[in-house]
Amino acid sequence: MTARTEDKAPARAVTRGTVVIDIDRCKGCELCIPACPPQVLTMSTEGNSLGYLYPILEPGCTGCTACLQVCPDFVFEIYRYDDPIDETTATEETIR
Repeated sequence: MTARTEDKAPARAVTRGTVVIDIDRCKGCELCIPACPPQVLTMSTEGNSLGYLYPILEPGCTGCTACLQVCPDFVFEIYRYDDPIDETTATEETIR
C-alpha cells in the first residue's frame, strides 16, 4: 500500500480586524506575542526610538483585543471590520 500525497492549498488568511501599534511607546515586553490567539504578532528585528523591539502585525487578525488587554504600555488600538477581508485576494484599496 502506498501513501497518497495531496497538494496543499496555500494558507488562507482571513482578517476580521486590524491593530494600530504605537511602536515608539512599546518597551518590548513581548506579552502580546503569546496572548494573540491567531498568532499574527511577531517581534521586529529592529528597535524603536527607545531601542526596544516591537510587535509587527501579520495578516489574519481577528480583532479579539487580547494584545490590548495584556499590554502594560497601552500601545494597541483595535479595529474590527464589518466584513472579513480575505488577505490572499485583497488589494490595498479593499483593506482601507
